Amino acid sequence: METVTHNPTDGVYAATADYAHAIEVRGAGRLLFVAGTMGLDPAGVPGATLAEQLELVWSNLRVILASAGMTVDDVVRVTSYLRDASYAEENAKARVAALGGRPVPTTAIVAGTLAGDWLVEIEVVAAG
Repeated sequence: METVTHNPTDGVYAATADYAHAIEVRGAGRLLFVAGTMGLDPAGVPGATLAEQLELVWSNLRVILASAGMTVDDVVRVTSYLRDASYAEENAKARVAALGGRPVPTTAIVAGTLAGDWLVEIEVVAAG
């Protein structure tokens, strides 16, 4: 499998260092679509802070990816649902750290419908 990042410079705004306009996946044998994943521990208890929930989300995503024989290196798309817009910067930092600085197409959406003490939910698409 090969991925090619597409960040055109003419006719569209510039991509930032932690973001890609698009990733083309060539020769992928498998696609994995991961549902929105919460910052819950194995007992279903949410982390007390945004930082704890982000750590749990990415830990949970690594476990889910591993169950399909994949890693975060296979992630080609990230969508984050945030309880509050003020969480965007911390969410972006956690994503960059989790992906080792590799830019992927990403979208963050403020979703006031997240249940009670859930602060963030993240879904990914992986290709392998």
